[in-house]
Amino acid sequence: MDTEAEEKLTGKLGETLDDRDISIRRQVGLRMTVISRLQRNNFDRKVAALNVTRSQWSMIAVVARYPGSTQRTIAEYLEMSEASAGRLIDRLCADGLLERRDRADDRRARAVYLTPEAKPLLDQLGEIANESEDRMFRGFSDDEVERLRDYMNRIYDNVARG
Repeated sequence: MDTEAEEKLTGKLGETLDDRDISIRRQVGLRMTVISRLQRNNFDRKVAALNVTRSQWSMIAVVARYPGSTQRTIAEYLEMSEASAGRLIDRLCADGLLERRDRADDRRARAVYLTPEAKPLLDQLGEIANESEDRMFRGFSDDEVERLRDYMNRIYDNVARG
């Protein structure tokens, strides 16, 4: 769905002519979906200037957060097949941003790490993320953001339980 269609569905300010016909829960659920998509698309646009795709920056972020993970674990974090994760790791290794190392505890598995060459890119990704977060939470106090986080954690727990 494009931004114009999303705005027609949920309205620029979160309201439509038919809001009275949509429950508050449905409105909140729709809004979370739209916000997520807008944030992801805005981030992708800013990161495109660095010549990095969503798949690539996602992989770099996961490896930065969980250094030494196996290809299988990384694939699970990114919700992609092991084969797709392997191809992406190969590409980023060829670009000099990731490296595979043998694991002492399992000779069949290899651990994936960032290289020192990835640090400047990771720093730039972090700056873009900070700018995006600053924009998203403009006008919110720290207490409001903390309460929102707590609410979102509760929603996450409810959804994750299935």
